[in-house]
Amino acid sequence: MIELQSLTKRYGDAVAVAELSLTVADGELLVLLGGSGCGKTTTLKMVNRLVEPTSGRVLVDGEDVAGLAPHELRRRIGYAFQRVGLFPHMSVGENIAVTPSLLGWDAERIQRRVDELLELVELDPATMRGRRPDELSGGQQQRVGVARALAAQPRLMLLDEPFGALDPLTRDRVQQSFRRIRGQLGLTAIFVTHDMGEALVLGDRIAVMHAGQLLQIGTPRELLVNPADDIVRQLMDTPRRQAAVVEALLETDERP
Repeated sequence: MIELQSLTKRYGDAVAVAELSLTVADGELLVLLGGSGCGKTTTLKMVNRLVEPTSGRVLVDGEDVAGLAPHELRRRIGYAFQRVGLFPHMSVGENIAVTPSLLGWDAERIQRRVDELLELVELDPATMRGRRPDELSGGQQQRVGVARALAAQPRLMLLDEPFGALDPLTRDRVQQSFRRIRGQLGLTAIFVTHDMGEALVLGDRIAVMHAGQLLQIGTPRELLVNPADDIVRQLMDTPRRQAAVVEALLETDERP
């Protein structure tokens, strides 16, 4: 459904993304994983033309996105990010309704869509649709952000570290909710994160990036079992070390 062909972005002499080629299958969630400055967010933004590539192409359903008006392209692609970006002067319902309103949906259809999306992200429409963003918890705001990204019924979603600012318990709940939603809707998604645990839990495949280069792409198991180089190995060792520490603590507690 998505194909990146030799995608490159330069800022002067600096190369943010270099000759990146990969495909994302219909219904797949591909994680772009790497540290700060590796090019993962730049790559994501080139898909919906928030950043224009220096060279290379992005194809969505076989169509070069360079031939589409940016605003039309973005209305077809759901986009969720860490800072959420809810409009503070609008209610929850009005925030979710932004894109359907721009598409000319009638009021009754918009209201139905707002309520079904709030239910989908496990928020009660009757109590939530009229609230302002500053009346919500961080987890609730993030759920509304996901609902807004889904408002125009996109088949494709881009997510840029959307749960990174949440506390661990809330983050886990929202991750599980998103997994359920994606499975229910059959979404194709590209998910950016620097968190190895999140990548392993959510990704069908993981693309590891470093200094603008694609180091390895594969299933979570493939990366854990056969890392391509020391950088990938170090990334995959992090959740292993954390699991080993927890296991050691449990064994200590069990000793007489």
